[in-house]
Amino acid sequence: MGDPGSLVPRDRRGGRSWCLRRVGMDAEWLLLEDGNEVTLGRGLGVTYQLVSKICPLMISRNHCVLKQNTEGQWTIMDNKSLNGVWLNKVRLQPLEVYSIHKGDHIQLGVALENKENAEYEYEVTEEDWEKIHPYLSPTSDQLMEKNKGSRTKRKCSLDELEAPEAEGPSHLKSKMNRTSCEPGQPLKSHGKGEMASQPSEYLEPKLTSLEPSEHTTGPHVHLGPAKVLELQHEEQRASDPLVSQSRLELIKVTMSRILKLKTQMQEKQEAVLNEKKQTQKGDSKNIVQMEQELQDLQSQLWAEQAQQQARVEQLEKTFQEEQQYLQGLEKEQGEENLKQQLAQALQEHWALMEELNRSKKDFEAILQAKNRELEQTKEEKEKVQAQKEEVLSHMNDVLENELQCIICSEYFIEAVTLNCAHSFCSFCINEWMKRKVECPICRKDIKSKTPSLVLDNCISKMVDNLSSEVRERRIDLIKGRKAKRLL
Repeated sequence: MGDPGSLVPRDRRGGRSWCLRRVGMDAEWLLLEDGNEVTLGRGLGVTYQLVSKICPLMISRNHCVLKQNTEGQWTIMDNKSLNGVWLNKVRLQPLEVYSIHKGDHIQLGVALENKENAEYEYEVTEEDWEKIHPYLSPTSDQLMEKNKGSRTKRKCSLDELEAPEAEGPSHLKSKMNRTSCEPGQPLKSHGKGEMASQPSEYLEPKLTSLEPSEHTTGPHVHLGPAKVLELQHEEQRASDPLVSQSRLELIKVTMSRILKLKTQMQEKQEAVLNEKKQTQKGDSKNIVQMEQELQDLQSQLWAEQAQQQARVEQLEKTFQEEQQYLQGLEKEQGEENLKQQLAQALQEHWALMEELNRSKKDFEAILQAKNRELEQTKEEKEKVQAQKEEVLSHMNDVLENELQCIICSEYFIEAVTLNCAHSFCSFCINEWMKRKVECPICRKDIKSKTPSLVLDNCISKMVDNLSSEVRERRIDLIKGRKAKRLL
């Protein structure tokens, strides 16, 4: 994952920070940075990209969102994920915000078959920065910047290396513009007069001492006619790719020395100007000597540029010949290339089929986990329904045994309690007292009747939870008794 400390802003170093510590791992912890929204998922636009190694589709593209509310409290929201977000073993409702606290357990997705825990489980914690930063996971943006930097290829052309003050033939620069450095061998400049070192196998013995030493004042050694003829014979072997490669390297080495000579010439010119300023009417021997050195450097530079131009022209000719030869080979190898492309297409097809099969297995595993979850939910609902039916049955027994009038065998309607503590419907006891003034149960004389509002309210609330038939029959009885009482 890289060095986490180097990927975190400097102002985060120090103090205490909130993070999601991955359960059972000392790595891939997720930093909750104050004031920033943190998104988790397997997509590209999230803060932390979570790609499951066991089941790639377990984590949704934008699985969940963590952010602070107005009071600074961290919250979590399930962003309509396929397999859900679990806070302390309880699944969250989609698009609803829940507060999280230190020590809370967060689970993304469900556990697969034969696994006790899910792949991504975290614990909310707040620790000192020095303690947590070695274990932090880099964000998606930091990983993209790091990968982009490692893939960048530097390319430079020879005309970029030539200084604007270069002198020589007027058409040399146009020739050099056509030749560029190989991607794997860039020329690097570290400062004025300092050039990058080149591989020693590309340098010839007579070319390694072109740079003048500090004590040398005379003209420098340059290539003779014999060496030029030898190089021309070597350049005639244009059919060999290795020879062309070595020539390119030789051109780059020569260009580096040309730049060195230009730099030295510029320094010498500045030194002559400074010497002229300092020595106005005095001894001019130093000035004459420095001007001679400057002329030597300039003549050597022109010689190097002329040789370089000849090499570039010969190399262009070689490239044209090789290009024609490669075009002929391409025509001959056209059928073979088509066969290779067909074979590659078949391999890609089979690879795609294998990927689809793996995705199918992943879907089946997720469906099995969902089925188990549905079965558990169904069993819980059945248990709740059974308990409810048992309570209703018990309530019916209580109504039938304790809250029924012994005269009409119906639930009490406007219940009254006698002096002997037995209860009856008001209508029923009044009708009974027309024949006998004694309790129908204990046969004691009736001396008083007291309305029982508690029984009436209790029976009314219990009847409301019974079937519609019972409620309708009770309403009919009440209406009928009121009608009889009015007669």
